[in-house]
Amino acid sequence: MNLLASMRIALRALRINKLRSALTMLGIIIGVAAVITMIAVGSGAQERIESQIKGLGTNLIILMPGSTTSGGVRMGAGSRNTLTEEDGYAIQRDIAAVQASAPTLRGTGQVVGGSGNWSTAFQGVTPEYFEARNWVVAQGRGLEPQDIASSAKVALLGDTVARNLFGDADPVGQSIRIRKVPFIVIGTLERKGQSLMGQDQDDVILMPISTARNRVLGQASGRLRTVGSVSIKVRDGEDMKAAEEQIRELLRQRHRLQPGQEDDFSLRNLSEVLAAREESSRIMGLLLAAVASVSLLVGGIGIMNIMLVSVTERTREIGLRMAVGARGRDILTQFLVEATTLAIIGGLLGIALGIGGTVAIGQFAGWPIQLSIEPVLLAVGFAAAIGIFFGFYPARKASRLLPIEALRYE
Repeated sequence: MNLLASMRIALRALRINKLRSALTMLGIIIGVAAVITMIAVGSGAQERIESQIKGLGTNLIILMPGSTTSGGVRMGAGSRNTLTEEDGYAIQRDIAAVQASAPTLRGTGQVVGGSGNWSTAFQGVTPEYFEARNWVVAQGRGLEPQDIASSAKVALLGDTVARNLFGDADPVGQSIRIRKVPFIVIGTLERKGQSLMGQDQDDVILMPISTARNRVLGQASGRLRTVGSVSIKVRDGEDMKAAEEQIRELLRQRHRLQPGQEDDFSLRNLSEVLAAREESSRIMGLLLAAVASVSLLVGGIGIMNIMLVSVTERTREIGLRMAVGARGRDILTQFLVEATTLAIIGGLLGIALGIGGTVAIGQFAGWPIQLSIEPVLLAVGFAAAIGIFFGFYPARKASRLLPIEALRYE
């Protein structure tokens, strides 16, 4: 008996018991759909984290001021003004592993421009900030050294601010007022989206750090030349931990801290944090896929069970086939084909359900998804393997029946 004939017999046997065949395939359908959906959602989440890593900047270390203690209560990092602009410049100048170091001042205020007004955050930065944070100017130009030297009243708008102030109009060259101080918009920033903490990174205005200090934040800040943070980008290929230790040593020397005295600053290695989060997302995706694969195992057991029932019901038919010349391997092939057909049909239906469910999750739940051909092929191959594996025992049992005993079976 050839394979084509075995397939025709298998399909005819499945059509005779349609409800039983459908219920048998249900486990495979649910399992394949669950595997595809979980892998797509997990891959989408991992891709989103990778894009957030690129948005924050690669090989990034954030330097924050230290904490202060008041009345026995220790405040958080940044509660003391312990960092200066010169600290940021010294890090880039004296540490070879550092590619860019950008001191930053932060503030908030009402911005008026175009046809609207908007309450947003602004940052006083240096030209190195764009390199350190991997932020590209979408339109216009970035900051230049002369802007810092002259405390120029120029600004770059994040995408959210630009849309709320100017709508679809081009903001470059337009005038805005930040805390009642007039500025000229010289550029807009490429959209970054939400940060890992869910904050809108595009709801920001960048201006020269000297302008923020002298014209917007006031003279007190100008005398101290303190900054709120320093973004430090380490060169590719350099050891992040070694660079972090070098930065710590330099700052302790500059701040005249004695051995054993606590740091008056804090360093946050975002690459380690983000790498750990990416690994957690990957492991969670694999865990979800493994849990979903249990449904495939249950479906395989269902196939074995129903094939054993089928062998019992068709014992006389098997005996008759053997009596007219069918060999054991023909019977084995016939039942294996039936089991594999059940699994493959269930797998194809599961693919359709999985793709539909994944698209629905992406559209209605707003979760990031990433559909690819690899999990689809994996699911189909797994379904076929389950059909062969769990169908082999019933098929082997059928092929070893003795014709005379099979014909006598009631």
